Amino acid sequence: MKKIFITFAILLMFSSLSCSVFETIVNVSRLKFKLGKVENFEVSGIPIAEKKKFNDFTSLELLKISSSVAQGELPVSFILNVEAKNPNDGTGGYPKTDIQIKSFPFKLYLNDKETIGGNIESPINVPGSGEIVNIPFKMSLDLFKFFKNKDYQSLINLALNIGGYGGSSSKLEVYAQPILTTKIGDISYPEEIKIVSYEFTKKQ
Repeated sequence: MKKIFITFAILLMFSSLSCSVFETIVNVSRLKFKLGKVENFEVSGIPIAEKKKFNDFTSLELLKISSSVAQGELPVSFILNVEAKNPNDGTGGYPKTDIQIKSFPFKLYLNDKETIGGNIESPINVPGSGEIVNIPFKMSLDLFKFFKNKDYQSLINLALNIGGYGGSSSKLEVYAQPILTTKIGDISYPEEIKIVSYEFTKKQ
């Protein structure tokens, strides 16, 4: 009788563990990402947030940019905000669950072209509140390196479309494979997810 009781207790323990694992995986899978605003965009050190078109650059600014291109480079820098949303707020049959992003290795695509990669500097907590948590990424790359076939005016227009006045992250895509810390241990996404500006992306 004692042996039967112990066996039943073990089965109950594993059953409870399986439910906990399943529940955690379901909650984690509901975490969503979306590209937010592009901020502080600079071309060769020149801020362009208030510029709408090519003619908004001064002669000196254009001279500086053309000189950079003549040297075979066009450095740009900006902040790309990635929005994370954790809907596990305790409603809809899901328990309230905070999720911590331990790692966020990513690749940045610009105009469908792969450019640079990176990661977060420290873990980020996304509370189960349904509110959006903003994750800013500092981007620095040589635009000329990836778009050598474009003249400098086309490169400026590309920069303006992203970081100029009225610009957006619609020409950007991020492919990431997050690692999340949970109560059952670290969980890595099985494959990269594509994050864009017009919809929230979640783990499939």
